[in-house]
Amino acid sequence: MSKKKRSQDSVPRHFYHADEDNNMGGYERIEHYNPERIEKLAPLYREVLEILGEDPNREGLLDTPKRMAKAMQYLSHGHDLDPERILKSAMFKEDYKQMVIVKDIEIFSLCEHHMIPFIGKAHVAYIPDGYVVGLSKIPRVVDAFARRLQVQERLTTEIKEAIYNTLKPMGVAVVIEARHLCMAMRGIQKQNSVTTTSDFVGAFTVDRTRQEFLHLIDAKLS
Repeated sequence: MSKKKRSQDSVPRHFYHADEDNNMGGYERIEHYNPERIEKLAPLYREVLEILGEDPNREGLLDTPKRMAKAMQYLSHGHDLDPERILKSAMFKEDYKQMVIVKDIEIFSLCEHHMIPFIGKAHVAYIPDGYVVGLSKIPRVVDAFARRLQVQERLTTEIKEAIYNTLKPMGVAVVIEARHLCMAMRGIQKQNSVTTTSDFVGAFTVDRTRQEFLHLIDAKLS
């Protein structure tokens, strides 16, 4: 996590409000972005389109530079979030010392090498030692790290360390399975390959506990 924390005001947010005069059935979408970043990014994306041989003045591309600027700001807004703060906002004292697993957390991230998406699922577990955390906070932490320019290996470790350093549990386990579109769309062009990464600490370094976790994330609800 970057030591220099960006302003929370730069985090893009999306919401709707009632408006009878618009064409969205009484609701209008309102988007909040950092306008300074949009102003700086949009002309650069226009130049990229020109260099690629496109005509940024044709109808379909007129608003593309601004759209690209907004999209990239959203896809990288995890830098503006503090995962440890997210966890601390919902920590509760609880005398529970068994495994807690949140699995099949959807991941959408950008590979930092080509800025092409990789998508998949994260499976996260921890064994409390005095504190539990609101279950929704685990996916929020995953998303905070995923919405950055990433590599899957680092993403796996960052999630583990944030939970371990904040909750001080007996152990943390993280497994991520993802398809990298940089492999599917370019280069070796292997469309069906899946990359799996894992990181374990504390009680999960014990084989029996780790195997229980791996078995549970493979199990399906009946």
